[in-house]
Amino acid sequence: MTTPPLVQRLRAMARALEQQFLGKQETVRLMVLSVLAGEHIALIGPPGTAKSALVRTFARYIDSRYFEYLLTRFTEPNELFGPVDIPAFRQGTYRRRTDAMMPEAEIVFLDEIFKSNSAILNALLTILNERKFNNGGTVIDVPLLSVFGASNEVPADESLQAIFDRFLLRVRSEHLDAYHFQELVNRGMQLELERLVDQPPQPAFVSTKDILAARGEIARRMQISDELMATYKSLVFQIRAEGVSLSDRRVVKLLKLMAASAYFDGRPAADISDLFILKHTWNTLEQAEILDGIVAPVLDGWFRQHPEARRAGAMEVGLDALLAEMQRIKATLTSGAPVSDLQLFAHMRALGEIKAALQSLATDPARRALAELDQLMEHVFRSGRMTG
Repeated sequence: MTTPPLVQRLRAMARALEQQFLGKQETVRLMVLSVLAGEHIALIGPPGTAKSALVRTFARYIDSRYFEYLLTRFTEPNELFGPVDIPAFRQGTYRRRTDAMMPEAEIVFLDEIFKSNSAILNALLTILNERKFNNGGTVIDVPLLSVFGASNEVPADESLQAIFDRFLLRVRSEHLDAYHFQELVNRGMQLELERLVDQPPQPAFVSTKDILAARGEIARRMQISDELMATYKSLVFQIRAEGVSLSDRRVVKLLKLMAASAYFDGRPAADISDLFILKHTWNTLEQAEILDGIVAPVLDGWFRQHPEARRAGAMEVGLDALLAEMQRIKATLTSGAPVSDLQLFAHMRALGEIKAALQSLATDPARRALAELDQLMEHVFRSGRMTG
């Protein structure tokens, strides 16, 4: 089946982001699906994990009106929604000048979103949920496609739970595993060198008009099979039984994301593989581990039965990258050259993470690589270098 040009461009955009942001394949996919489905996504994690850079680059790749703001507890409504129109105010009319402000944006990035104060919360909630803004007594429709929020931590304040609930998906942004270190440094240096030289701007891959057109195709994929619905129902009930709050409203909205996932993959309908989105419906970081334990076995079973199916968001680490890092470590550990205790600890930690990643792939090449890795680790233990 021929892939539609728009889907090709969406995939090209995702690949461009994945090449720049190492280890963010699933996050990139979720960002694309959120925009396609008209939902909001929160990236939560420590500083320095590329949350802001990823969102800004993503926004540049879409030809749309963009608004970004770093929130603090002192942020005032005029900083987001526009200043008061003074000439109109003098004539007895209260309204804001919203030019180039959030009410006129299509893609919005709110950094440190959970530092919102009560002065702006209500307006934010209405924009996010209803796509409406009350401007001086006149309610206007906003052209918002999606809001991306970023935060270093999950909000603990009860007053912020309503704004957190508006973000259908929550994605952890973590530091990369040890085996990514060499590739991280290589890519990072390349990007820094490019920033030192004037580079022509990257043209957008898609436009707002394209996104809106794609939503018609997504709507046609909202017919859910009996098999998928039964599995979805079972997982939702299991998630709730574990104490993870998942409202009926969110349960319905997640179906849009599943349909968007099918569209992005070029499938006529959603299937079990699209249930990976349930891993990103947690309310606390501790719940993220619970959800992974519930959803991952279902996904693994599906992919064992359908090995030809593409894993959603390229969830597994590329085998070539794992093998390349394993060979670099092997060359160091078997060369006979002195290795400090600190270097040895770092290499063994990386091998442990590579082993876990290979086990998750569950393919014949991965199993052969696992056997080689076990031999390497046994060699290190027998050589006496590991004495602990």
